[in-house]
Amino acid sequence: MAKHYDLLFKLLLIGDSGVGKTCILFRFSDDAFNSSFISTIGIDFKIKTIELQGMKIKLQIWDTAGQERFRTMTTSYYRGAMGILLVYDITNAKGFDSITKWLRNIDEHANQDVQKMLLGNKCDMDDRREVPKARGEQIAEEHGIRFFETSAKANINIDVAFRTIAEDILLQKLPVKLINSETVDVCSGGGGVRGWKTKCCR
Repeated sequence: MAKHYDLLFKLLLIGDSGVGKTCILFRFSDDAFNSSFISTIGIDFKIKTIELQGMKIKLQIWDTAGQERFRTMTTSYYRGAMGILLVYDITNAKGFDSITKWLRNIDEHANQDVQKMLLGNKCDMDDRREVPKARGEQIAEEHGIRFFETSAKANINIDVAFRTIAEDILLQKLPVKLINSETVDVCSGGGGVRGWKTKCCR
């Protein structure tokens, strides 16, 4: 059976329990929101295929449990991840302090070239905000990673966050000469093999 994608990217959602990782995942994968999700037990994943640079990218997104007792189970998934999205809750200042610990976990367990992103979730609840946006921006800048404030409930920046980290992985994987190139199908049969031609050759 022929595969219906060009590349497979494995992404990991990490962060404290209750920050909204599962809600973010379901908003992106199913465009659905359910405020009554129970805590993830261990680890779960969803699949979604998107199109970038003329290629079909299959995203395998792992949703991890934030509770301490599942932490050792979670770390075994770091190594295979190409992108890691670290989520915190903007209405929980105490939880924000654990970001440093999560970033240390990434450094210890993930591949050196993994793409990282920081997400400040629940930005629709601005009246209950305890973490200023500037603090999220500052810690992201200090660690050289991308940052978005998101809301799974209001569907704010969910799609753009996943597409951005996927684009970063894609640009990292493609040879420099292929960046900003046009993808063309070099198969007469319409499957499997793909080639590139630069725009100047049109």
